[in-house]
Amino acid sequence: VSDGGDISQLTAATPSSAPVQAAAPAGAGTPVTAPLAGNIWKVIAAEGQTVAEGDVLLILEAMKMETEIRAAQAGTVRGIAVKSGDAVSVGDTLMTLA
Repeated sequence: VSDGGDISQLTAATPSSAPVQAAAPAGAGTPVTAPLAGNIWKVIAAEGQTVAEGDVLLILEAMKMETEIRAAQAGTVRGIAVKSGDAVSVGDTLMTLA
């Protein structure tokens, strides 16, 4: 990068302390993950609830926009990992559909 004659070299840092998501055991279901970073505004689905493909599972708020997180497949909600107000990062597991 050059700024008025001064030259600086920048390198991108690689995240070494980023949390690693554990793989779900075989037969444990399909994880529903956060498509963007934000805060959980409202959890709509309940543990044990049967949902159809396209049902709204929860609402994620990011940059004052609400994003509905929908079921990619039909299944039963298992292992809700978040609650209203939780901050999440891209790829975090929110719940599992079995």
